[in-house]
Amino acid sequence: MKASETERNALQTARRVIDQEIAALQKLRKGVDGNFQKAVNLILSRSGRVIVTGLGKSGAIGRKIAATFASTGTASYFLHASEGVHGDLGIMHKDDVVICLSKSGNTDELNHLIPVFKKLGTPIIAITSNPESVLAKHGDVVLNLHVTDEACPHDLAPTSSTTAMVVLGDALAVALLERRGFSKEDFAFLHPAGILGKRLLIQVEDLMETGNRVPKVPLNATMKQAVLEMAEKRGICMIVDSVDHIKGIITTGDLNRLVERTEQFFHLPVTKVMNPHPKIVRIKTLAYTVYKKMEEYRIIAMPVVDAEEKLIGVIHLHDIMRAGIF
Repeated sequence: MKASETERNALQTARRVIDQEIAALQKLRKGVDGNFQKAVNLILSRSGRVIVTGLGKSGAIGRKIAATFASTGTASYFLHASEGVHGDLGIMHKDDVVICLSKSGNTDELNHLIPVFKKLGTPIIAITSNPESVLAKHGDVVLNLHVTDEACPHDLAPTSSTTAMVVLGDALAVALLERRGFSKEDFAFLHPAGILGKRLLIQVEDLMETGNRVPKVPLNATMKQAVLEMAEKRGICMIVDSVDHIKGIITTGDLNRLVERTEQFFHLPVTKVMNPHPKIVRIKTLAYTVYKKMEEYRIIAMPVVDAEEKLIGVIHLHDIMRAGIF
């Protein structure tokens, strides 16, 4: 078989599998009914966690669903079905709700757990493609996957069914997120090391230079004083009045343009060179917002002011980039 023909067959297989899984999701979408809302209401009515359990590929999907719940405001834990029958049921609590994943609904290890769930009084949300199965018959709420055929040509390897499971799990997580009013800030709080968390948590006050590191000169200063301040304190200088209100700013760009005009400028008053309408930022502003402003105005540093418009710091582009919010 020629290489090009082999590649063509692989592409055909890829498209066939994708088409079959899309078709499975379309059946799932069409089949979503009032039981989905019942499942959401049941989870919200319980004060404990959502325990997600399954075996094999369903177990792998269960781990993902539990992780998604936990990261979007729904306390969750994954219980491996085979470990559950060998002692791990100790993590269960009567106020929990359990989600059981099984395409067939007749997985032995999973069904061995059902009497324990019943004895604990823990309600069961069954996710299966077999509404006549043992699992479905014992489920307090049954969510039908409506998957009859796998994308695997032998109809053996879980493919379409696991795709439907993960999508249904995502749908539950998002529905719960919306019902709980879970915000971007809540998400960031649970993901403090992630990029989104940093964008929504790191403020100007966390990164700005303060005190003697703030480059500033008084209104009566000369350009010589301003240049020395800029050289020592990273390329920007604020001109302030007696109570530290900003009256202007001089940047390296201003200095470069001045040098192009004349080399004799040290004696000039800063008021003849400064920009009297500088871009400023408030202390509680998100660092990511400041980065976007710097990008828009093509500047590398901004003065930071407090609620009374007094200069209290300076924030630099390099400091924002080092914070890792990109």
